[in-house]
Amino acid sequence: MSLQTISKYYSEVEKYIRFGGTAKESSIRRAFENLLNEYAQKQNLLLIADLDYYTSAGKTVRPDGTLKDALRLDWGYWESKDTNDDLEVEIEKKFKKGYPSSNILFEDSQTAILYQNGVICDRCNIHEPEALHRVISRFINFTRAEVRGFRDAIEKFKADLPQVIDALRNMIEQQVKENKNFVAVRESFLELCKNVINENVELSDVNEMLIQHILTEEIFTTVFDDRQFHQENNISKELQKLERTFFTGKTKRDTLDTIKIYYQMIKARAGEIANHTEKQKFLKVVYENFYKAYNPKAADRLGIIYTPDEIVKFMIVNFRTFDN
Repeated sequence: MSLQTISKYYSEVEKYIRFGGTAKESSIRRAFENLLNEYAQKQNLLLIADLDYYTSAGKTVRPDGTLKDALRLDWGYWESKDTNDDLEVEIEKKFKKGYPSSNILFEDSQTAILYQNGVICDRCNIHEPEALHRVISRFINFTRAEVRGFRDAIEKFKADLPQVIDALRNMIEQQVKENKNFVAVRESFLELCKNVINENVELSDVNEMLIQHILTEEIFTTVFDDRQFHQENNISKELQKLERTFFTGKTKRDTLDTIKIYYQMIKARAGEIANHTEKQKFLKVVYENFYKAYNPKAADRLGIIYTPDEIVKFMIVNFRTFDN
């Protein structure tokens, strides 16, 4: 990142003051927000203003900015204070309210103080461009433990998923040969799908729907912390009925064991989201980024069954009916 970006920031602050006649934090903080976004975009991040953050005590605070990636994960936080404030006193107040200290940058247009993992790791005079560049770079490039854990889980999930899918397909083939109850329930479900979803649905499609249901059931109920959808939605209820003809107990635990870390990380991430709408968006991101990848050809062909947008819309509309 060129120091020209910082020079541009200085000019922008001066312009805000000259045009507005004040150096109050609320009047000039947009310039620093723009500066951070210049850096953030180079790392495929975006600084979003005034997002709610839910503290460990269950309260809501609102940093001036939150660094987000495309998975909606929080990479860091920014808080701007007024020049007339005692910056260190204000920082202490924010932490007492429950503001995160994992990676947060405080500034008052004169001084910048960066906390990482609960301690001050850097500070600078904002009017020293090289020092400011150093502090912002450390802020933007820092990977919080939660982000690193989530991304590691994603990579493990991608590596292990093909083996899990193969195991499930082999199980289904075995059930067709040996399990009369499975065959009967599958035929009944096929007729339901033809009536409700698409008259061209075939048995092979039902097999793939069952696999996707098995892989996503835990995520949906984890994100929303409620199994009511799967108990009351007709399609989901019948898929569960089909699943229970063979995929229970030790078989289920052993088959999904290699990807359970992914479910654990989803649960941890979902636990940080209190807003129902945000949970819907998070669920949509999960589907879009990972589940379509396991069978893109089927996704293209089956439309509503495999297209993440349509699946999530279908599931959430029904879920919200029960939730309300």
